[in-house]
Amino acid sequence: MADSLVFDINSGSVSTPGGDDARLASALRLGSEDAYELLVARFQQPVYNLVYRLLSDPAEACDVVQEVFLKVFRNIDKFRSQSSLKTWIYRIAVNEVHNYRRWFFRHRRQEVALEDESEGGKNFGDMVPDRGRSPYDYALDGEKRVMIEDALGRINPMFRAAVVLRDVEELSYEEIADILDVSLGTVKSRITRGRESMRRQLEGRLEPEPALQWDAAAG
Repeated sequence: MADSLVFDINSGSVSTPGGDDARLASALRLGSEDAYELLVARFQQPVYNLVYRLLSDPAEACDVVQEVFLKVFRNIDKFRSQSSLKTWIYRIAVNEVHNYRRWFFRHRRQEVALEDESEGGKNFGDMVPDRGRSPYDYALDGEKRVMIEDALGRINPMFRAAVVLRDVEELSYEEIADILDVSLGTVKSRITRGRESMRRQLEGRLEPEPALQWDAAAG
């Protein structure tokens, strides 16, 4: 049945991403299970990759992604097609990450410490399954990827979101501004400061490579 929905969404003499988004949103508003399956199939992995990059923990990322799709389904009436469906969902994802991070620091510090002790000092990340690999992961060998992920996780979360959306998700400045609900100037400033912070983190640890030689002026 999901295939028939895909056919319906993509049918017609003219098909545009915006039109596809509107048709999918309309089907979701009507409670279509096929539409929900298509939504998850299309966006689950990209949303997970984004959330993981912002949280750096696969178990936490899975929890947040579940909340993201619940919010999407419950709030689909608020989607007005002024941006793409992807941008709207990414905005929800970034907000959920911020909400989770605030909750974590408020409630989980003591709990995580107790878990560490009960597991004989094992790191929490050692107790969860591998999250799988994206094309971005395959572009770097294991050691360099670990160092870059570590550096990304150490920079200011505000800058990290902008860097991930630009350099990993490869979104435009306009899309990032829409997702983060800030001006274009603020987006560019956060990306520049985030990249510079990563450079400092990686200085002396990696040989210079074109993929890491970010040019703030070029974007």
